[in-house]
Amino acid sequence: MGPNIIVKKQWANLFRGECLWHAALNRTYPFAGQAKRWPGPIPRGLSRRRYTALYVSKQIFALDDQFIACGKSRDAAHELASQIWLTVLDNLEENEHTFLLLKRLAQEGDVFLPYPYTKSIKVQWRVFEKLFTDFRDCFNHVDYYDVLACAKNKFQPIPSAWLGY
Repeated sequence: MGPNIIVKKQWANLFRGECLWHAALNRTYPFAGQAKRWPGPIPRGLSRRRYTALYVSKQIFALDDQFIACGKSRDAAHELASQIWLTVLDNLEENEHTFLLLKRLAQEGDVFLPYPYTKSIKVQWRVFEKLFTDFRDCFNHVDYYDVLACAKNKFQPIPSAWLGY
């Protein structure tokens, strides 16, 4: 093996490791590591995913802020954020990871974000719709009724297609 290949493998291993992402997370978002509980669908210990989530969230917020700064209304910024959310939701792979992510989003609701950064009703609806149509077979009995209760608290009435475990 040539020296270039060895260097490439070393860099690849560095980016796959937890240490680099943990350092990047602590340097870029110093308060992220201090929370006892991570307020989102990414568990503690996965620094690369946490860093990526915070980075993407920051960019979406910056986009909304720039939109508002250019004279657009908060409602227009909220609609833009909704379109981004819907696009992301529509393009998720159908796998166990996506199911767990959607289930967590459904159970969390709107956690702590102020308007216009909250998830719109359209986004919340799409989360439940994907769970009860695309991922119905992934639920166990208890989780199905737990998520169904969350849906009933948000939407009245709910579609009959969502019923029936």
